[in-house]
Amino acid sequence: MKKSLAWAVTLVTAATCTLGTVLPATAADNMTATAAASASNGSAIDTSKLDPQTKALVDEILAKLPADWQARLQAANAKYGIGDAQWTEIRNSVINPGDYQCQSTELTAYANNLLEGAEDPFTIFMLSLFGGFDLPTYDALLFGSESKSNTYGVNGEYTNQLKSEAKDLKKFWDIYSDDIQLMPMHGADVFSSPERLARTLSVLYGGTTESNLGLADLFISLVGSEPVLKGGANPIFTFNAFAYSEKGDPQPLGISDRIVMGDGILEATKAIGLGDTAPRAILAHEFGHHVQYEDNLFDNTTLTGPEATRRTELMADAFGTYFLTHSRGEALNTKRVLGSAQSFYQVGDCSFRSNGHHGTPNQRLAASTWGASVANEASDQGHILPSMKLDEMFEVKLPDIVKPDATN
Repeated sequence: MKKSLAWAVTLVTAATCTLGTVLPATAADNMTATAAASASNGSAIDTSKLDPQTKALVDEILAKLPADWQARLQAANAKYGIGDAQWTEIRNSVINPGDYQCQSTELTAYANNLLEGAEDPFTIFMLSLFGGFDLPTYDALLFGSESKSNTYGVNGEYTNQLKSEAKDLKKFWDIYSDDIQLMPMHGADVFSSPERLARTLSVLYGGTTESNLGLADLFISLVGSEPVLKGGANPIFTFNAFAYSEKGDPQPLGISDRIVMGDGILEATKAIGLGDTAPRAILAHEFGHHVQYEDNLFDNTTLTGPEATRRTELMADAFGTYFLTHSRGEALNTKRVLGSAQSFYQVGDCSFRSNGHHGTPNQRLAASTWGASVANEASDQGHILPSMKLDEMFEVKLPDIVKPDATN
């Protein structure tokens, strides 16, 4: 992920919510549609029909936010590259199901259950409107750091696996990678600390950490008022993983190169039976983006728009699988890796015209299959191809990978 939308955005998935989108209105929830419409055209939000507790919280939040809070939030999303994402529409389709039509898959079915049983859809809508679902992402992006004490997964179950793989990736690829930091994202941690939340709110909405402590308390109360959100522990808050770099950026923000692994996406892969191989694939894919950053492969193309994003994402799939199956990488069984990939990539991408389009499931499987074949069919199994050579080979293969209904 680059910090500007003009740069390539390479989140595996991100928690971004579009201002003005609407939760599906039922007879009991027409107030949601009314509030959404007013929010989208910039007018004041009518909270008069809310239940008293939610109305009080929302009114207090609105009173503490600056008058131009919506513009500030949109500007922050653009500044830090929070926008186009591999699974943004899947995540958003859970919050605003009437706005998206994604292919039904095991992953989307899992995601659609994350907010099942919500007592007050308006609370979820307002939290989305205020950027609340993005706060753990911003926290990890702006303030996360690599540490020996970091754990990965809700119960730390992926800690050893991911830390070990991160070391292997740095040894495997021929790029400068000493500065790439691996860090976790835990939603409950963010929403249990007013100080931690306040420092992020100060970046989004202005002011200091101290001046935003009251606002942070209100956000925590809003999240706590809806049981299905589990105080921020609901996987929907951390349903992403992403790579970030400012290499080559003419206006860097001073954020270090990093890969963030969210609890939510790790929980999702486990829930659909991919908990062993998929976390490794996610990390290998994201590291593939750092190879692209270092080798300047994002700009080395004449493609634009969705086709350009698709190229870089399919390349990261191929690079990741090359590492996973190579004898000097993770040396995983190819059938196992591709079997996982086949399920993992059935993500219901409905962004064929979007700059965030990552390729169809068949194209992504084809890219992974090709990456594995390069590793497995090499005459010298101990040789690791230079990343630029692997890219050269990928560019030749790309037309075959993206052909209609590509499967090999």
